[in-house]
Amino acid sequence: MHELSLTQSLVAIAEDHARRAGATVIRSITVEVGELSGAVPEALEFAFDVCSKGTLAEGAALILRRVPGHGRCGLCAAEAECGELTAVCPACGALAFELDAGRELRVMELEID
Repeated sequence: MHELSLTQSLVAIAEDHARRAGATVIRSITVEVGELSGAVPEALEFAFDVCSKGTLAEGAALILRRVPGHGRCGLCAAEAECGELTAVCPACGALAFELDAGRELRVMELEID
């Protein structure tokens, strides 16, 4: 389960930013999770309880915003949502489909005191 190490990193990033802002408590962490990132949201939530113990984020709410996969064809300019990593354009079949969303896993917002 690589979500444990991913969550450890998310907590460390949040804690670092909170400390630099002079915070003593993190109330919530909002994270964007791309559907094509390979991270399982439910596993991130489970790992968060373990990884946040003893940190500024202990007891914080983890808010996950899911980002659907999306891309655009470099040949025909078609745009489409996609549920899998692919280079094939669903409109013209060319190997020119480039993803522009859905692979992210990043801390977007912190609520701190």
